[in-house]
Amino acid sequence: MLHVIRTMNPAAGGPVEGIRQLADGYAEGGWDVEVASLDAPGAPWISSFPRPIHALGPGAGGYGFSLAAVGKLRRLARRFDAMIVDGIWEFNGPLALLASVGSRRPFYVFVHGMLDPWFKETYPLKHVRKWLYWPWSIYWLLRRARRVLFTTDEERLLARRSFWLYRCTEAVVGYGTSPPPTDEAAQRAAFEAAYPRTAGKRVLLFLGRIDRKKGCDVLIEAFAEVFADKSDWMLMMAGPDRTGWRTDLDARANAAGVGDRILWPGSLQGDVKWGAFRCADAFVLPSHQENFGVAVAEALACSLPVLISNKVNIWREIAREGCGLVSDDTVSGTAGLLRTWSELDADMIAAMRAKARGCFDRNFDVKAAAARLTAILTADADDAS
Repeated sequence: MLHVIRTMNPAAGGPVEGIRQLADGYAEGGWDVEVASLDAPGAPWISSFPRPIHALGPGAGGYGFSLAAVGKLRRLARRFDAMIVDGIWEFNGPLALLASVGSRRPFYVFVHGMLDPWFKETYPLKHVRKWLYWPWSIYWLLRRARRVLFTTDEERLLARRSFWLYRCTEAVVGYGTSPPPTDEAAQRAAFEAAYPRTAGKRVLLFLGRIDRKKGCDVLIEAFAEVFADKSDWMLMMAGPDRTGWRTDLDARANAAGVGDRILWPGSLQGDVKWGAFRCADAFVLPSHQENFGVAVAEALACSLPVLISNKVNIWREIAREGCGLVSDDTVSGTAGLLRTWSELDADMIAAMRAKARGCFDRNFDVKAAAARLTAILTADADDAS
């Protein structure tokens, strides 16, 4: 199969890491994978990726427009059994659509949460701009795709509410991540050495971008409401701050009297990151929109219960499996989560921890997601032969 994506720059986030994670699982299903991107051939991340990348660019601007790439992709695609388009709002989507004209080879579109109506409601001007090319481009991309792929049933249902002109063949294939390294003792030691202030404390862990979509302000206000007078609780806000929002969040925390109990470590990597999951009391994510939430899956893989909003699209699985708590993405809803968690007895917490890893294994192990996707591709290939 050939994945077609705007860029393979790791800084682009989820879809890039998703291809990396899924690749080994594809091989177990009998499929080889390569990537076509609109990067310049000399981009530094091309040679470091473990699978072949065909750099068809450079594409112009953030959108990646390149008419020359159409002919390149058309010629390249001839030796593949299927193409998977990752994302819809950049030129890789129209590129695949144009390159497929006259070809019987199927292509698939992995939406990656980009049809969530939250974006329409939160950024109405951007939604109007998207409408300018939806009818002649993205509508046809989805309609002509053999299947449009979703990570959860929740995402599939939400997608139908973004644009009234919507017609496609839907398939829920899941998503996931790899289990953590197994040396738990080393991971705990690395985290404790890096953050000795957490010793003897109950630490709530947020791990993700410091971004309004993630509900960081909601979490800080809820933490202050519940734990202002409970010095044994700390909050770790781990992740990159690309918009400079931390200054405002710090001021809010200090005004609420909890600034000295909030840690801002930036991005966590390696054993320190896994140690944070191992040592935390619970993982918290009150996002206003979250297509999947890889960090949620990583927490579960470390047997860490999760406290999430019902805007994280895997919330139904969390509620069904009993490995966490779910609420609205508001201050009152998040405060209710934190208060309920703080009042659970040790036996109930232990039971949730025991359920967390089982939930990961059944639902969010990346190899299971890869197996579901390759089963669809294989069945379609068999039908076409």
